[in-house]
Formats: sequence, structure tokens, C-alpha cells
Amino acid sequence: MDEIVLAAMRKWPNVPHCFGWLALDARGDWYLRDEAAQRAGPFPRVKGSRIEHDKLKAFIGRNYLADEAGHWFFQNGPQRVYVQLEVAPWIWRLDGPAGRPTITSHTGRPAQLRSPWLDDDGRVFLDTTLGFGLVHSQDMGLAAQAVEIGHWAPMPLHFDDAPARFGYRLDPQPSMSTPAPAHDRS
Repeated sequence: MDEIVLAAMRKWPNVPHCFGWLALDARGDWYLRDEAAQRAGPFPRVKGSRIEHDKLKAFIGRNYLADEAGHWFFQNGPQRVYVQLEVAPWIWRLDGPAGRPTITSHTGRPAQLRSPWLDDDGRVFLDTTLGFGLVHSQDMGLAAQAVEIGHWAPMPLHFDDAPARFGYRLDPQPSMSTPAPAHDRS
């Protein structure tokens, strides 16, 4: 977490959490969902405004964390902004040699493969040292090569089972059970 964020949390420790205003889609893009977007429909049917500003995306990425209950959030100074997820908390980008690609998150963090998964819709997910996520659609060629060569042997996955199996929530909601601020799980 950025030092400026930690300082703000110490200075204002009791700022209410924010829900419904930030989302992550299946391509690793962040979306702001103002009141009009929220009224127009649920994410991802109504996405909101895609964040284009590179420095803002980098700031969100550096301060993107999860609490103990699997609720992903962006720590925006003293305020925790919970993230609605289209499919998973991480979107993986692949690069490098055929069959043995390197894995990098949509936030630019490197990861090591633990296990590959294939869901009912033919999407490839990876459980990594950072956590669970979807392979970006543009990188499916490298994923397919890793499978064809025999370096990856994806296990079957029913997508509806993924959040419980890998410990994350697609749509965090305010409740009495929302845990107090926690340290980085990643």
C-alpha cells in the first residue's frame, strides 16, 4: 500500500466503506459506477465509465487488496472502496515463450502458476501465488499452447463454484459481517 494511503488511514481511521462505485471487468479494466450507472442496472450489464487515466489505474492497482472474507477493495486514502468483480479478482496477462508463458496481473504484479482451470464456457482460469483469476482473452493463444505442449493440464471448473472454492466475492455488499480493515492478502 502507498505510504500516503497508510498515513490517511492513521489520520482518519473511521471513514465509512464505499460499495457499488468501482468494478473490474473480465478484461482487467476498472469502471467507475456513479449513481446513474448503478440505477441503470447491475454490473457488468451496465458497466459505467471506464477509467482511462494511467496514473489513476496504477494507484488503484498498488492499493488493491482483499479482506479476510474475500471482499476485494481499493484503499483510497482512508476510505475502503469495495470492488464488484465480473469474474475474478485477477485478470492474467501472459507473455514469453510458447508453452511456458510468464504470468502478470492486470495490476502489473508477477505471479507463479499453481494450477490451471477450464470452466463450462471454455475460459481458462489460473490459481497462482497471488490468487485466482481469468486469463485475458487476448492471451488465450499462449494458454492454448501451454495446454497443447502438455505444460498445463486444466482441471474442470463450474464457474458458479469458483468464488467459494477460491475464496472471493463477486459483489461485496455492506453488512454487519463486513470485517474491519485488514492487511494485504496478496
